[in-house]
Amino acid sequence: MFPSISLAQEIGLAVLFVAALVWVAGLGHMLWDSRFHHPEPSAFEGLPVIPAQRSRVSHPMESVELTEAEKQAFAGLIRRLPPR
Repeated sequence: MFPSISLAQEIGLAVLFVAALVWVAGLGHMLWDSRFHHPEPSAFEGLPVIPAQRSRVSHPMESVELTEAEKQAFAGLIRRLPPR
């Protein structure tokens, strides 16, 4: 094919070209589907997009008990905020 490059380079170039074609075809297919094939509004009613909020009592690993010094430092930071 090209006299100045080796057979391995030609094979690599061909593989790269095929991969680029597959990528462009996949991108075009994805864009085509998103533009022209909208699902029905009720199609996702059974699937929760955002998980339900837990109760006020959170999981023990999601909370940290602050020391008195940390509570005072936080209160000082809050007092420094400008009022809305």
